[in-house]
Amino acid sequence: MLAHRGASRAERENTLAAFRRSGEMGAQSVELDVRRTSDGVLVVHHNPHLADARVIAELTHADLPEHVPTLADALDACAGMRVNVEIKNDPSEPDFDATESIADETIAHLIARDDDSRWLISCFRMETIDRCRALAPSIATAFLCVEAPDRIADTLVTKGHLALHPWVNALTRHTIDACHDAGVQVNTWTCDDPGRMAELIEWGIDGICTNVPDVALAVIADRAPAPG
Repeated sequence: MLAHRGASRAERENTLAAFRRSGEMGAQSVELDVRRTSDGVLVVHHNPHLADARVIAELTHADLPEHVPTLADALDACAGMRVNVEIKNDPSEPDFDATESIADETIAHLIARDDDSRWLISCFRMETIDRCRALAPSIATAFLCVEAPDRIADTLVTKGHLALHPWVNALTRHTIDACHDAGVQVNTWTCDDPGRMAELIEWGIDGICTNVPDVALAVIADRAPAPG
């Protein structure tokens, strides 16, 4: 289970409070989004714009509201948990970086922490995770998508990526089975319905990204076999 942008039903998403709350709830993994300011600071925010429509990539770090954390502070708040770092690099958005330098900078930051097994980098852009994989083969990578493309498992195996992250409403049991047959993990986004969570667990899902980690943990506990 991955706490989507932290415990984002209980606290404001992608904030230090949300990340800390997810840990307090018992989450073992957290998902967060990375963008970059005009002065090169990696920050955690889902949309390219702030609520007032200003573009993060056009602002300095000092211009940002206090609730937008740096990646460094966010990772500190996720102490003891694994972290899925989603790099935001969409060609349709104003901060798109065709050079993939945001991948370079994110990787450099993670490597400096000397804790590679805790990180999973994901992106909707295959070129971005390819770049991450080339820079740091010891850090796991995952491809985000809405609906799984044909033969995506074979592509991910060839490129050395660990996992597929498809949208929950487009996910089928066939996709999970095909990925597992190829040795690829499947983590889905974003599921808050306990019934659907239970179904996905039955299908063998590897991870569920959710806004309600406490609910997901309760579902997992309910399905655990009774002790001896």
